[in-house]
Amino acid sequence: MIRGDAPAAAGIGLRAPHVHEVIDTRPPTAWLEVHAENYLGGGPALRSLDQLRPSYPISLHAVGLSLGSADGLDAHHLQRLAALIERIEPVLVSEHLSWSITGGVYLNHLLPLPYTEESLEIVCRHVDQVQLAFGRQILVENPSSYLRFRHSPIPEPMFLVELARRTGCGLLCDVNNIYVSAHNLGFDAVAYVDALPPESVREIHVAGHARNDADGLTILIDDHGSRVSPEVWRLYAHAVAHLGPVATLVEWDTDLPALDVLVAEACVADGLLYRARPRTPHAAPA
Repeated sequence: MIRGDAPAAAGIGLRAPHVHEVIDTRPPTAWLEVHAENYLGGGPALRSLDQLRPSYPISLHAVGLSLGSADGLDAHHLQRLAALIERIEPVLVSEHLSWSITGGVYLNHLLPLPYTEESLEIVCRHVDQVQLAFGRQILVENPSSYLRFRHSPIPEPMFLVELARRTGCGLLCDVNNIYVSAHNLGFDAVAYVDALPPESVREIHVAGHARNDADGLTILIDDHGSRVSPEVWRLYAHAVAHLGPVATLVEWDTDLPALDVLVAEACVADGLLYRARPRTPHAAPA
């Protein structure tokens, strides 16, 4: 059910303002990731993606499946995504551990779940349904968190590990999300990373975040609007030391910089990935 793989190198998130420049210049980045829902309508956007497919592996990152909704999945949306996957043949397909639909209303937010056995069963059922519809493995991304449910007995990394064990899905480790959530909720980010099994993690995300004041308390916001912070780069270096070299994406969605700035951030990730690669010992002289 696993279809291909992204290279164990750094790629960039492709956003609309950069599309024509990427087509014209073919910047030196290993792969591209796009938000799948932006390409469901066909037209020029999808034709642009067709132009880039021969030059770059493409990953599809969905934001609207609502894997945690108790109401069930939107069958029409699932069908449209399956058709896009068939056309693009992406190396990776991913979604979020969240919910965004209730009572047929799409809320346009990636909302958090309580980590209970009941919610785990719902997400497992939906991941099974998605993987059957797509005919392939999907990756599930850890969220950024700003609150804690009063009853949420399963630690988040254990919830993800069990989800992968029961469904065969892969995991997308968003290092910035871990850092943001650890700061906001007061847990150990390094311990979270260490709890993830290397065999399940097939992609890593890094991104920038904002610092907001909330009545005298500093809250980190996962806004994807700046360079990756030094603290997140340090956590990323730890992650690749634990997980091994994994396809890594630099996300930047707001206050988009010049394309060369984004590519330069990917080069930082590539340098840290290079250090994580196992070294082949030199043969001793005869």
